[in-house]
Amino acid sequence: QVQLVESGGGLVQAGGSLRLSCVASGGTFTHYAMGWFRQAPGREREFVTSISRSSIGKYYADSVKDRFTISRDNRKNTVYLQMNSLKPEDTAVYYCAADQVVVAGTRRPNEWNYWGRGTQVTVFS
Repeated sequence: QVQLVESGGGLVQAGGSLRLSCVASGGTFTHYAMGWFRQAPGREREFVTSISRSSIGKYYADSVKDRFTISRDNRKNTVYLQMNSLKPEDTAVYYCAADQVVVAGTRRPNEWNYWGRGTQVTVFS
């Protein structure tokens, strides 16, 4: 069973950048599709982006397309989320997700089996 630990969140001014990392342990990293989701106060958890096991497939929510970039380093068991041109509406807890079976582009949170504890991202104007 894989364990996920996110890092890199913080407080940033609108227009700024942050890079989130998620380190996986306890499983064979290349067996897992990886994803990032976020949840703002009072809102449901929503899909942000995901990446296939081979890194060939990358999928983005329309709200972050052209601003966020997902990548993975299979040698380091790590998935990254580079966030540029941040907006106040990007403020949320960001969660890393993994699954062995899910198709990488799956956007429904309940289809992903493994989750980190999240890292807070706050964007102020």
